[in-house]
Amino acid sequence: MRPTEQITWLYVADLDHSRAFYCTALGLDVTLEQPTCCILRITDTAFLGLCARPEPRQTPGLLLCFIVADVAAAHDRLLRAGATRDSPPRHNPTYAIEHAFVRDPDGHRVEVQRFLDPSWKTSHPSA
Repeated sequence: MRPTEQITWLYVADLDHSRAFYCTALGLDVTLEQPTCCILRITDTAFLGLCARPEPRQTPGLLLCFIVADVAAAHDRLLRAGATRDSPPRHNPTYAIEHAFVRDPDGHRVEVQRFLDPSWKTSHPSA
């Protein structure tokens, strides 16, 4: 059976601060508030879950990648919202993408990316 929706969960130190960061920087909307967690809508079927934990954990192999129309503008919004820059916007010819990396307030690695390969649009018309 194929899943119908997807949630990526992050443990955070300050739920209010992290919620404000993702809502401000990426324009995500709160879908559901729970006692120590909230779920933010990315698309109709993809969500970001934030859960406050006394000792938030980073997952070294985790990379949140958001596909955006304007990498430089998204990168600037993330920085203004409190992210720390890992790398500035740049072209990556190996993967035919433009991308940039930041760290969110809890140190999670976040990438904003735009596909330059026209076959991405054909296989994902809503992108």
